[in-house]
Amino acid sequence: MILTKQYRCIHSASCQCTKGHLSEDVIFLVFHALNWNPKLIATLSCVCKWFDDLAKRVLWKEFCRTRAPKMLQDLQSNGSHIVDGNWRALGKLLLYCSGCTKGGLFNSIQIPGHFVYQTRFSRTSGKSFLLPQCRTDVLYVSDPCEHLDQGEEGDVGFFRGIFKSFATSKVRKMLINKGAKLHPSEVCPYCKAKLWSMLQAKMIPQSASFRLGSYDDCIEYYVCLNGHMLGICTLLPLSDSEGASEL
Repeated sequence: MILTKQYRCIHSASCQCTKGHLSEDVIFLVFHALNWNPKLIATLSCVCKWFDDLAKRVLWKEFCRTRAPKMLQDLQSNGSHIVDGNWRALGKLLLYCSGCTKGGLFNSIQIPGHFVYQTRFSRTSGKSFLLPQCRTDVLYVSDPCEHLDQGEEGDVGFFRGIFKSFATSKVRKMLINKGAKLHPSEVCPYCKAKLWSMLQAKMIPQSASFRLGSYDDCIEYYVCLNGHMLGICTLLPLSDSEGASEL
């Protein structure tokens, strides 16, 4: 039996691109003119696997470089490969607050995830989330995304971050030495890797709550195998946090 040759995208049998694709150079120039719009990059990724591959390799990379150039330069310095192959995950981390679901990582509350217009990530703030013996590690952490008046939970803040060279970090080494267990079912919302609970590992310093302006006993965060961090806290009322900062 003779089969008719199908001129389709080599990455997907279901692709409808029967006449081939625009070249990568053309698509690059188009998205450069669009200032690497993340919603359009995500839309293009859904067309077929060829476009999805291009977005992962090129477009998300340029988006990240444009949105956080100094952080990216630091994350890739000294031979670090933390971002290589994970550009889409980093792009999502930069612009998406993961929220939480009942019965999920943070268990007790339902707050939908959402895109954020702008977020500041700080290496200095990251030091506050590390135990003293781990503070040679480099961790960038965002300001908390505030979700106010959440009933009994009060004012809730979500924060996220990324380690530089997590594979060789002191935090990872300590988690392994402690025999910390990976979460049995939940995964990182940014890269789908397994997660360690820093609360269960007893690796959350008191300085983290000071940095966030939260209650000491109402902070929890996880770190995934790829070095992404996500957490939740209950924020102090504004007057209380202002008073604490003046002491």
